[in-house]
Amino acid sequence: MKIKEVTYQPIGVIHSPFTNVAGMPIQPAGARGVAGTVEVEPEYEEGLKDLDGFSHIILLYHFHRSQGYALTAKPFLDNRPRGIFAIRAPRRPNPIGLSVVRLVRVEGCTLEIQDVDILDSTPLLDIKPFVPRFDVPLVERIGWLEKSVARVHQVRTDERFRNRVVE
Repeated sequence: MKIKEVTYQPIGVIHSPFTNVAGMPIQPAGARGVAGTVEVEPEYEEGLKDLDGFSHIILLYHFHRSQGYALTAKPFLDNRPRGIFAIRAPRRPNPIGLSVVRLVRVEGCTLEIQDVDILDSTPLLDIKPFVPRFDVPLVERIGWLEKSVARVHQVRTDERFRNRVVE
């Protein structure tokens, strides 16, 4: 089955203190208190109406520094190769990232956010409100992460996904 190509245009840009991939937090849970901003293009400002009533938002973005992909890779929380769809690595067939961040304030086209695990100048594809009753079902299993998920606050990125195939 061949599906037609899909293209998206960024609606803004995400700013963070992380200008280099190495040493970044690997998930928002490991980035508690890290501040950043989202600059939404003025043509989309009306779409931010009522967003300030939410404590957390979902940011969907493009891993703009990621090139190529591998279908297996060693994730940051494990040393065994795992399937790309069982990990959150940036080198994916469609390099789309997702982060749930804390929304501090909406000021015009600028969102002040916290718990940012995103590289500076990352293109923003979409924003959605985070609603626990919708987005957090009763989870029964978390696969291979069961043994290492508690370390997310301690682990930082390294060079393992830097534009090369990881074995």
